[in-house]
Amino acid sequence: MTRVYYKEAVGAFVVFDVTRASTFEAVTKWKNDLDSKVQLPDGSPVPCVLLANKCDQAKEGLVNNTSQMDDFCKEKGFIGWYETSAKENINIDEAARFLVTRILEKDRAMQLGDDDRDKDRVVLDKPAPGRPERKINCC
Repeated sequence: MTRVYYKEAVGAFVVFDVTRASTFEAVTKWKNDLDSKVQLPDGSPVPCVLLANKCDQAKEGLVNNTSQMDDFCKEKGFIGWYETSAKENINIDEAARFLVTRILEKDRAMQLGDDDRDKDRVVLDKPAPGRPERKINCC
């Protein structure tokens, strides 16, 4: 995808179809594309959740092994994964809530980092603490 589709993204879902193993093979490509085209202001990748969609149907491949899926997500930089069904509304809200929570946590952490940097800033147009303000009178 072009960079414009990712512009100002703060989180993402990558979705594959558990009934078609070929869609899982594209997951790494999509994650790499995302990571190469958008980062958070601190340079870190945007939080990304992997969704194994159509969990209400027969599954193929890696999704049948939870620990392997966990390892895959960790290795590829996903913050988590969910088995979902858009049709049956399974785990859609949970996955969205998880992603939004991580986005907000990341945002809060970056804001705290900004506050810490501001502690070292010197404001030149204010008197130093404990020193009286000098008044300059003119004609």
